[in-house]
Amino acid sequence: MLRFPEEIMLLLLDDEGGDFVRVPEWSVQCALAGAVLMDLALENRIDTDPNWLTVIDPTPVGDDLLDPTLERIAQADGERDTRFWIQDIAQRAGPIRERVLERLVEHGILHVRDEKLLWVFQSRRYPAVDGKADREVKLRIMEVLFSDEIPDPRDIVIVCLAEACGIFRELLSRRELEHVTGRIEQVRKLDLIGREVSQAVWDIETSLALTMHPLM
Repeated sequence: MLRFPEEIMLLLLDDEGGDFVRVPEWSVQCALAGAVLMDLALENRIDTDPNWLTVIDPTPVGDDLLDPTLERIAQADGERDTRFWIQDIAQRAGPIRERVLERLVEHGILHVRDEKLLWVFQSRRYPAVDGKADREVKLRIMEVLFSDEIPDPRDIVIVCLAEACGIFRELLSRRELEHVTGRIEQVRKLDLIGREVSQAVWDIETSLALTMHPLM
């Protein structure tokens, strides 16, 4: 079974060319951070409530996507809330993303194709080998959005993270997005970490907006 960060990156993958849909960098960083935390929560290593995120078992999972974050949280002085850790991990999301892509290649889900761009720069793409893995993720999520069935806990997480980083605005037409907005909000309320990812993205966007257009 794939980890949440791997499914998020597959959801971001363009079906046709192996590129990734264009969403703000900080949104992807926050989504990957939330994905790691959700995997740690499902592994019973951390617990969250509206006020704090705490380590309940510091034993390494044995997964190089999760263990560095678990160690960082376990060694921190004092307790912090979920939003703090999302923003903290998001600042270190680069290595997480690179390892996710490496693992997807190792799994045989993606392969690497290096292309020269303007004969000088190289652009690295990750086309799906057979298209099954990313379609499976997307089909699952579309079934959640366009039905009234109670979603699987894993799919709740993916919906929350995808909404937080704006993936649905790229995957769905405007009419489709309007149709499922209420459903997304309904699902989003089912997961604390997903809500905190959304809030973290909103906080960063607000901060950037104020930096570019300071209040008079």
